[in-house]
Amino acid sequence: MDFQVGKTISALIKTLPFIVFRLLIYLGVAIGYFLVIGIGATVGYFITSFGDEPGTGAGIGGFIGFAVASGILFWLREYVLYIVKAGHIAVLVEIYDGKELPGGKGQIAYAKEKVQARFAQTSLLFGLDRLIKGVLKAINRTLFSIAQFLPIPGLGNLVGIINKIVNLSLTYTDEIIIAHNFRVRSENPWETSKDAIILYAQNYKTMVKNAFFLMVILYALTFIIFLMILGPIGALFSLFPGKAGFWVFVLGIVFAWSIKAALLEPFAITAMMQVYFETIEGQEPSPEWDEKLTSASDKFRELKNKAMGTPEPLKA
Repeated sequence: MDFQVGKTISALIKTLPFIVFRLLIYLGVAIGYFLVIGIGATVGYFITSFGDEPGTGAGIGGFIGFAVASGILFWLREYVLYIVKAGHIAVLVEIYDGKELPGGKGQIAYAKEKVQARFAQTSLLFGLDRLIKGVLKAINRTLFSIAQFLPIPGLGNLVGIINKIVNLSLTYTDEIIIAHNFRVRSENPWETSKDAIILYAQNYKTMVKNAFFLMVILYALTFIIFLMILGPIGALFSLFPGKAGFWVFVLGIVFAWSIKAALLEPFAITAMMQVYFETIEGQEPSPEWDEKLTSASDKFRELKNKAMGTPEPLKA
């Protein structure tokens, strides 16, 4: 790995108010899932409690509750990206550059100002984030496409599996591109993100190596958390009528994901930020990689058009 664990943890400690804020947000999501699923299952149970098979509606009610909670989360995803993720990235960049931060609630307000200065609207950041994710996947396809021309049986399937694993390991890379926007005080996030992606592609091996290492650690810890919280969740579900075996498993995943998002992901983002900034130091975006990505990715061409202020072509 190319990052310092001590430096990463030190930076996170300085953003403790934001860590607490993340924990409240993501645990709030998990608790919301628990309550809505529990209420839905309870209502379904009592509605069908007078039939030939009493309580069979609990499962249907639980699924309806899960769908409702997921819909609310989907609707709030832009807010979470704008306030929680981007805000934390903004203050982590300030720490990386050695600047002092306010404490307590003042740190969250400070982060919000930084985000609004770079991205005036949530839709701008959300659209940029989606484009970045698309380009990163195209980089993987470009680098692994040579396998299609090698006459080795089964290699294509193997490369496909590797590609999916690498894509999974790049979960936090789009946030590093956004961090670059904060660091250079970008006035044109499309242009800055284009250059940041090219710099990422130039140093692809270093970035993927560290991203993959962090992915393995994070998912191993998340699985341990999942196993640890199954018991307490099962005890909570015993308060509701009906059998809850399946929902204990589902809520275990939700709570483990929430803890990962609140506590583990900031570590991965901070570590990758450290690797990226130190790796690209003194480098300029390569014209060769610009051409390669332009020919390989529709998303990258769209990003370039937005950077130049070129209107998107009408689609038939």
